[in-house]
Amino acid sequence: MVFSDEVISSIRKRYKSMQPFLTDERLRRTWAASEAKILGHGGLKVLSDITGLTDATITKGMKEINAPEKIDITRIRVPGGGRKTVEDVYPGVTEALEEILGDSTSGSPMSPLKWTTMGLKEIEELLHRKGFPISHVTVMKLAHELEYSLQGNMKVISSGAQNPDRNAQFEHISATVIEFQNSGQPVISVDTKKKENIGEYKNNGEEYRPKGNPRRVKDHDFIDKKLGKVAPYGVYDITENDGMVNVGTDSDTAVFAVESIRRWWYSMGQLVYPNATQLLITCDGGGSNGSRNYT
Repeated sequence: MVFSDEVISSIRKRYKSMQPFLTDERLRRTWAASEAKILGHGGLKVLSDITGLTDATITKGMKEINAPEKIDITRIRVPGGGRKTVEDVYPGVTEALEEILGDSTSGSPMSPLKWTTMGLKEIEELLHRKGFPISHVTVMKLAHELEYSLQGNMKVISSGAQNPDRNAQFEHISATVIEFQNSGQPVISVDTKKKENIGEYKNNGEEYRPKGNPRRVKDHDFIDKKLGKVAPYGVYDITENDGMVNVGTDSDTAVFAVESIRRWWYSMGQLVYPNATQLLITCDGGGSNGSRNYT
């Protein structure tokens, strides 16, 4: 059957208005099936063209609306349906990744504070050599599941005599972090990042803009005497993997550090930890975090 442009246009409009609410496969196919059923013969092709669903998918939706009592509303796909996991496709890939990361891991393997200094492309290449042709994007997802995070260069080479208690100190910090997390108490990591000039200055990286129309910035990074600089103070919730940055024009002082932590607590922390009685703060020992500073 041939349908008029008016009919097809009307269905397109309905689909456009309903699309934000068709959030899973079943909703999409049953909506398309109900529209196709109303149109009758030839409706299947029309709805397939409009929604992009295959004939088989819409036909499945028709069976579901004709026999709703047979539908398991707790499932969208049949048991075993959906994309297979990477481990199913490449058995042993997780163990291979752990072996690679183990050679470049800092911190205790049992610690939640675990990171790798290897790049994703480098890990991807090593996995390919082991017979696992997965992409660096998949590597990143697997690494996150193993509680690894990717970081840049790290100051780990001691330039002087190492304190004999250094390892014990970090083991104590790690154990304390785990103790706080197990008891539901907040644990944050804080630090002040590099001060930045305020104004139209060049930053590394790129952004999408009209061709031949780059953003125009100053040709030199001389400080603007009127605008000055800002200091970004980061507060990172280790347990929730969330955080905030407080940007201020004050000097990097203990007062600035305390105010940044206070703002994190009132805007984010107390919402996540309403029953908290303690707060563990991990940080370096210099600048605004110095132990001899006074607020």
